[in-house]
Amino acid sequence: MDLKTICKDVRCDILTCIGSLGTGHIGGCLSAAELLTVLYFEAMNIDPENPKMPGRDRFVCSKGHAGPAVYAALANRGYFPKEELLTLNRGGTNLPSHCDMKLTKGIDMTTGSLGQGFSCAVGIALGSKIAKDGATVYALIGDGETQEGQIWEAAMFASAKKLSNLIAFTDRNKFEIDGVVEEVNAIEPLADKWAAFGWRVIEVEDGNDIEQVSEAVKHAKLGIDGDKPTMVILNTVKGCGVRWIEELGPACHNTTLTMEQAQAAILEVRGEGR
Repeated sequence: MDLKTICKDVRCDILTCIGSLGTGHIGGCLSAAELLTVLYFEAMNIDPENPKMPGRDRFVCSKGHAGPAVYAALANRGYFPKEELLTLNRGGTNLPSHCDMKLTKGIDMTTGSLGQGFSCAVGIALGSKIAKDGATVYALIGDGETQEGQIWEAAMFASAKKLSNLIAFTDRNKFEIDGVVEEVNAIEPLADKWAAFGWRVIEVEDGNDIEQVSEAVKHAKLGIDGDKPTMVILNTVKGCGVRWIEELGPACHNTTLTMEQAQAAILEVRGEGR
């Protein structure tokens, strides 16, 4: 299985998905492509033919506006036909702009209100521990989302309950809707903060390098038999893979994207993508 090739497919399908609608949270979707590829195609114990399989691993996209990226991964993994990606956020769709477990096959938790999805992931991990079903719970938060107090309440609880079956990721792309994260409300020293809350911390120098992400996830899984949850900090690029989108900085958090632009971006990803 060539994760780099799959990741290009996921990234291109993100562009097609958002381009078909004409607008969307393109920046934070593209920055998470490598992580989603590693999780859905290498790390997670899941079955697209049996999406409610007992004891399956769960993924919670707490930064729910990255829903189109999750949909692209799910479609490539075989949860539903890729043609459905063209229905993003339209009337009657199963693919709203933010993740909805009641609508989309393969979504384990409805998210969108920042901070709340992470709390749900902690609850799912606790439930799994009580049930002893062997599931690993993965969660993705944004670096801007880290400014939410609810994130730290959940972090404290997860550590207190020794939820070693919880592996979380911070998409550290350094921008949020209002600008540069460190200028809006600084979160550094981020690794030290998670460690102070009782978490194992792994930092990935390039969170858009598929091999580095894969190794980090494997390392994180080694802690499942321990007594601490794990936070993996992924240093990523917002809009990664398409130069003009990367150069928008915070403006690519939610922006217009025509199908013509999407098609040109796909050519760039196919020819020069990571």
